[in-house]
Amino acid sequence: MGRPIWEKPPSVHLTDSNLDLPVIGSLVYCEVDLDHAATEAAYDCPLITHIYDFVKTIAGGSLTAAQHLVDNTANIAVNWCGGWHHAQRDKAEGFCYVNDIVIAIQKLREKYDKVLYIDLDIHHGDGVENAFLVTKKVLTLSFHKHGPGFYPGSGAIADTGSGNGKLYSINVPLKDGIKDDLFFKIFDSVTSKVLHVFRPNAVVVQCGADCLNKDPMGTFNLTPKGLGECICKVLAWKLPLLFLGGGGYNLTNTARYWTYLTSIILDQKIPSEIPEHRYFTSYGPDFDLHITPGCRRDFNTEEYIEDVIKIIHKNLDDMVSLPSENDLNT
Repeated sequence: MGRPIWEKPPSVHLTDSNLDLPVIGSLVYCEVDLDHAATEAAYDCPLITHIYDFVKTIAGGSLTAAQHLVDNTANIAVNWCGGWHHAQRDKAEGFCYVNDIVIAIQKLREKYDKVLYIDLDIHHGDGVENAFLVTKKVLTLSFHKHGPGFYPGSGAIADTGSGNGKLYSINVPLKDGIKDDLFFKIFDSVTSKVLHVFRPNAVVVQCGADCLNKDPMGTFNLTPKGLGECICKVLAWKLPLLFLGGGGYNLTNTARYWTYLTSIILDQKIPSEIPEHRYFTSYGPDFDLHITPGCRRDFNTEEYIEDVIKIIHKNLDDMVSLPSENDLNT
């Protein structure tokens, strides 16, 4: 467990000068009254007991993990309790009281010039994208479901950043039912191109588990084994890596997923049988580490995936042709 960011809450006043500070959306919630908790603004992020201790521990874990990468005391760091990608700089959103990801990336930027952020959660990583919308030093790459009525409603393929950050936000909108093979195909193609063009110095991966089959808030057919192939690809880059958690509303499958990813990260084979422990009965009836792929209809055709890849590759080619900072200063 990481150390908390602060020993006691700081005094925070939102002004024009500090509105550009990253994302501690929960601070706004720390000072609202209880009447506000019943309003629409608090619908998906209600007030909870000891909210500040909760928030600073989550953010502190990711900040500590990033610090280890900055200090060269680790090449890979993990905080499965992190990955809260919806919180904005001025408010909590989407079950996320603090955007620990943005805080961690800003810590990494103290040493690493360019940071690549990859989001595997079924929901668009809107809070992280918004935080780095106008910079070319952080490239955000989100693989997510995109469709009418699906939260948060952002993340269209045409959303590519703004100002100096134009083309440095990459969104991969997917449809219901995607399976492991097609997901890896688009992941492999897009990340290979991003690695070649952007050439990051460090990578942050949000491993939300709500993209798995049988997640009550998800509509994909993915499995830990399939997503593990994506993680293996990232590990092969041999760059400083920070792995974070995220959504996951089937608790046993989320535990299976992060356990399996941990074994891949550590390069340790583990048995598929779930060991006996306090929550053993929750893993029935098969008591196995792995889950079967879903049977939902896959609306992601080969043609659709190819079209998405072509658009993203074209944007990355355009990124190469953009004038550099040195060119602009001459």
